[in-house]
Amino acid sequence: MRMTSGAFHDAMYLADQCPTAMIFVPSIGGISHNAAEKTDPQDLFLGVQALAYAVTVLANA
Repeated sequence: MRMTSGAFHDAMYLADQCPTAMIFVPSIGGISHNAAEKTDPQDLFLGVQALAYAVTVLANA
């Protein structure tokens, strides 16, 4: 799935050199880039699973 985001981080600079992707997990209450930001451990686990799947697929390509 392609999704446009305003969250560029370092990916913005990497994208000039190679295909780049970011995996997003939800923050509780939508709070982001703030000391109060929290993410449910289950959502973190799902994000790690998504990353592991992507790395596995790319490694076997």
